[in-house]
Amino acid sequence: MKSLFDIFKIRKDERWLAIVSVIVFAFLNFMTVNMYWGRFSAISDNYHRLFVRWFRISGFDPLTYEVISHWDTAYNVYRHPLLAFFMWPFCQLNQLLMTLTGKNFATVITALIIVFCAVYSTVFMFRIFKDMIKVRMREAYLLTGMTFSMAFIMLSAMVPDHFMMSMFALTLTLYLSGKKLRNGSALNMWQTIVLFVLTAGISLNNGLKVFLSALITRRERFFEWRYLLLAVILPSAMIWGFARWEYRTYVWPKEMARNEVKVKKNREYTEKIRQQVRDSIGSTDSLAVEALTKKIKQQKAKDKYRRDHKQIWNRNTGKPMGKGEFMRWTDKTTSRWDVAVEGLFGEGIQLHRDYLLGDVLRNRPVIVRYQNWWNYAFETVIMVLFVAGTWCGRKQRLMWLAMAMLMFDMALHMGLGFGINEIYIMSAHYLFVLPIGIAYLFKALEARKRPYMAVAFACALTAVWCFVWNIINIIGYCL
Repeated sequence: MKSLFDIFKIRKDERWLAIVSVIVFAFLNFMTVNMYWGRFSAISDNYHRLFVRWFRISGFDPLTYEVISHWDTAYNVYRHPLLAFFMWPFCQLNQLLMTLTGKNFATVITALIIVFCAVYSTVFMFRIFKDMIKVRMREAYLLTGMTFSMAFIMLSAMVPDHFMMSMFALTLTLYLSGKKLRNGSALNMWQTIVLFVLTAGISLNNGLKVFLSALITRRERFFEWRYLLLAVILPSAMIWGFARWEYRTYVWPKEMARNEVKVKKNREYTEKIRQQVRDSIGSTDSLAVEALTKKIKQQKAKDKYRRDHKQIWNRNTGKPMGKGEFMRWTDKTTSRWDVAVEGLFGEGIQLHRDYLLGDVLRNRPVIVRYQNWWNYAFETVIMVLFVAGTWCGRKQRLMWLAMAMLMFDMALHMGLGFGINEIYIMSAHYLFVLPIGIAYLFKALEARKRPYMAVAFACALTAVWCFVWNIINIIGYCL
């Protein structure tokens, strides 16, 4: 247990990094809190409607504000099975502050959580560069800054969504796995379970990345029956069972209540049309009345279907691969190339000024293109450096693990199409792998001064450009 807490001690060579990180992330969160304090600090009888209606930063969800304001399982319980319960203590703190002040401090409390997660994600990334990959101190700082200059990692560090919490859990997992690989050891049973519960509790699909970490650190020992049963199968079954219980206990009763209201409204709607038919045809013939009522309802349903398909949230959704519970979230028609260039490695790293921080479900097209060629030039430089670094680190198991995490997300989003229409939203789950790849390029070029300095210059220029470009656009949006 002592070694667990030692992970969170800020070392002497990390103090300035931590101080600067606190200042930057506190400033970003101050902008968010300041932007919404006047409206969101008010006590409300419907927090979901308040936050969802007025929160406008890209496609990020303000559900954490809702859960901390009035505790409920507002998140999707299958995707975030424990997140609402992780937020319960903060909700109790907020309830106390509401009682004492008459103000809702959900925005401030959420900001503190996000700043904590962002600062330690910064520290863990720095340690990965310096201690695990062993680049020089200056390059470790540079690559850390490069990581957090990326647009949607920066945004994840200032919005009330789960992505920075997920990045905290993922960078912690990667750092601990790197320590194990460096020492020639492996994640043990209790470490795997704790990391899985934390990571999968925040976002279920990311929990599988803990098992990837265990597989790469343990290799053939991953398949030992005792470990496989107690550290993999049993925790997976328990968290899935918990999600099912959570759905039956908290979600299903509300869905049934909404269905009852819907059925009641439909009956009233049908009776209203029926009465209008009676008045218009001047007949009490029940068969004629019912036939015409049915025809009118069918026509109105067709009209609504046509109107809905003209809405942006429908136009921006591709055709799914199936109609099952999960397959309906897939997408087989959205262009993968355009998404990769403009979203995955475009918007995720450099914001588009057109439709700045717009939401594809409200006012933004799926594909937005840059107005300037140099945006594409910077994107190309980053990708070339990453590909070269990945090749240089191809024999390193930490690089395997980072790439396995990245490829898992690419299979999910680019392959199956989950969330592909706003893939950049998930940037904090995978973009940190790019600087890790570039770190191996630094290692490979240590003995070659000119190429090394050229790579360092390219990284520094890219990091400064991304930070300045993104922060100017973010500040402009928030003001």
